[in-house]
Amino acid sequence: MRPPIYHTLAHPAGPSASLDLLRARPAEPASTVRPAASSSEEEASGRVLACAGCRLPVTTSAARMEVAGSHEHTFANPAGFSFRIGCFSDATGCVAVGEPSAYWSWFPPHSWLVEQCAACRQHLGWLFRAGTAGFHGLILDRLLEVDEEG
Repeated sequence: MRPPIYHTLAHPAGPSASLDLLRARPAEPASTVRPAASSSEEEASGRVLACAGCRLPVTTSAARMEVAGSHEHTFANPAGFSFRIGCFSDATGCVAVGEPSAYWSWFPPHSWLVEQCAACRQHLGWLFRAGTAGFHGLILDRLLEVDEEG
């Protein structure tokens, strides 16, 4: 028999409490979307954020936005893997792959698609869509700030 590829931990309050820990409970509805506050003129000009794997420019700090009251969120997927993501209005260095899914969406009523780096295909996050509106939830430790030249 093969061992599981991931492990789950029992919660002292019982099995249903363990699943509740994987769900986020945002303070505001996910439909509350607005640009993130800019802390300086340099921030407003848009520092380039690139794929940590290949340094392809992915987005800029000017594309930061708030969803459900915050730019940054930490979530876990059904397999228990935790991700710290940032919300961005634009991510030209990403390509969405697969079919949209509403299963386990971190931002209901948005569906999601996996997003990869357009150059090296590293998983960089998710594209969240609700009707014609959408945003990119990018995994922050898979991005790095680079000089504009790359």
